[in-house]
Amino acid sequence: MKRDMKQWIRDLVAAPTKKAMPVLSFPGVQLMGITVKDLIQSSDYQAQAMKLVAGRTPAAASVSLMDLSVEAECFGATIHVSDNEVPTVTGAVVDSEEAAQALQVPEVGACRTGIYIEAIRKAAGMITDRPVFAGVIGPYSLAGRLMDVTEIMYTCYDEPETVHTVLEKVTEFLIKYCQAYKEAGANGVVLAEPLAGLLSPALADEFSCAYVKKIVDAVQSDDFIVIYHNCGNAVNRMVNEVVSAGCAAYHFGNAVKMEEMMAQMPADIPAMGNVDPAGQFRNGTPESIREETLSIMNACCKYPNFVISSGCDIPPASKWENIDAFFKAVDEFYGR
Repeated sequence: MKRDMKQWIRDLVAAPTKKAMPVLSFPGVQLMGITVKDLIQSSDYQAQAMKLVAGRTPAAASVSLMDLSVEAECFGATIHVSDNEVPTVTGAVVDSEEAAQALQVPEVGACRTGIYIEAIRKAAGMITDRPVFAGVIGPYSLAGRLMDVTEIMYTCYDEPETVHTVLEKVTEFLIKYCQAYKEAGANGVVLAEPLAGLLSPALADEFSCAYVKKIVDAVQSDDFIVIYHNCGNAVNRMVNEVVSAGCAAYHFGNAVKMEEMMAQMPADIPAMGNVDPAGQFRNGTPESIREETLSIMNACCKYPNFVISSGCDIPPASKWENIDAFFKAVDEFYGR
């Protein structure tokens, strides 16, 4: 359902007690008794998983799969799929300027993008008590999967024009992809740009933030927002650059101290993070996740724009007792 998302952002910042907003969808496979492979191939399963997670948790929003292989597969990348892990890209498709020039921009709906768009359409019809966000990869992170995540780092220096050629094409696709989600009823997207977290501020500005801004300018509106996610360990040095992209909210991974990020963020823009998804949600205990959640909240809740979250997408096999303990810790903090 349509919402005034700018007002939702203002209300989120103003609320003295804030609901947690983890990136939580893949663990829905446990509630359904299905595999990750089943989930990524069915819009019905994805929508049902989101509905089940929303029913079990008091999260501030329902966030769809952070599957960073979907868009790359559309461009011809080979992916690896397993029963229990998030799909990964296994092969590059661009290795030269000639290949970059020849790269075709796929139609939205190709490969699994049609399934994911339809899943959001179904989820938005079933989840009406909170915003519904789709997951989308960021432009530099998508370009890195098409060019190889190591090679693109060198190419930024040696052949920057090749990187820009690929970035122009993936950005064209991502704008159309986000618009399709908007038409399907999503209230926004969580745009995952983790690979940019390895760049210097100047390179991040040139090869990532400038293209993120193009996406934001094209799709963000009163009823549709872009939430920027970066879990790289250098993002604390590029806050000015990522904020210049104009996203409505920001989400940071556990590779950086959340308190350091909050000290740099504009007070009117929500910033979310950053309980360790692998170390705590996947491999921790209810006691350890409670301790980390409370520690981050004690350090960061003095900032009105802070929202407690996971540091990244919560892995599929994460224990639900840990997920439940995270939400209990949030209640404990605000109940003091």
